[in-house]
Amino acid sequence: MSPALLFAILIGYFALLLGVAWATSRNANNDSFFIGNKSSNWMLVAFGMVGTTLSGATFISVPGAVGVDAFGYAQILIGYVIGYIAVAYLLLPLYYRLQLTSIYHYLDVRLGRRSYQSGAGFFIISRLLGATARLYLVVNILQAIILDSLGIPFWITTLVILGMILMYTYQGGVKTIVWTDTLQTTCMLFGLFACVWFLLGELGMSIPDSLNAMQSQGLSTIFTTDFDSPNFFLKQIVAGIFIVLTMTGMDQEMMQKTISVKTLKDSQKNLLTLTAVLVVVLMSFLFLGGLLYLYAPAVGVTATGDKIFPAVVMGHLPAAVQIIFLIALNSALFPSADGAITGLTSSFCIDILVI
Repeated sequence: MSPALLFAILIGYFALLLGVAWATSRNANNDSFFIGNKSSNWMLVAFGMVGTTLSGATFISVPGAVGVDAFGYAQILIGYVIGYIAVAYLLLPLYYRLQLTSIYHYLDVRLGRRSYQSGAGFFIISRLLGATARLYLVVNILQAIILDSLGIPFWITTLVILGMILMYTYQGGVKTIVWTDTLQTTCMLFGLFACVWFLLGELGMSIPDSLNAMQSQGLSTIFTTDFDSPNFFLKQIVAGIFIVLTMTGMDQEMMQKTISVKTLKDSQKNLLTLTAVLVVVLMSFLFLGGLLYLYAPAVGVTATGDKIFPAVVMGHLPAAVQIIFLIALNSALFPSADGAITGLTSSFCIDILVI
């Protein structure tokens, strides 16, 4: 497909995001930006947070890792479930009782100002590094499949994408990204399930047939029972628990959306719903990875890891699937970046500048 046409689709998708931002940011104020006026719909927050939680790294890397780790990522997923339950019933009641805007204010209450600003500082540094890495992965793919052929340098691509994200988050903040993340999660999941459906058709298999084929090739193994292995299932489960506790429960970006829900009960429903949806979606990504490794040899694709998904789609699937993939890839990119920018802004203004 023509890179120019793909680029036009990318611009059209961004125009849609701007339209949503304009509609949702009217009459916005500081409360809108930081905590969505404490009036966010918990169902929208839960669904939108799926896109933020997954990010472009998940969209590309989880299917790609199946070739090495099979379905081993499901071990971490078990830990995620336990971690989200802990956040919902241990941390959220605390945040609501203290009526926090920045969750790091709790450190001020318990340990003093220096600890409070140190905690916020560590969040800012870690979020800058993490969001940059996720942004780099997806922008690098967009650069390879579209923008290199148009003669656009990588640094311009990055600056333009960051500028685009700033444009639709600048006014409304959390109030806006609750809606834009919902739109983007919808597009990303549609892309995921569309690719699964199409690959099943190309392979001429049903879901049970494909699972049997994956099992025969060792692609669907979940549990690692070798204690010395870094993938030993108990290590992975514990890792999953702490990933959620630190990267969700103690992360301003993620909690900023969660505490924008009016009541604690609805906020807990938000997290539990997010957990259930994530289980289904992440298992679907693993299933997609298995399909990619079944399909790739049939069409002569030798790419593995992060490169296999774009190599199969952009090199061997019809134009309609390529468009769906591109929109889904962008839908995986923007939620992780827009939430990071809003979370960083909130933490810097409230915790560091003490606004």
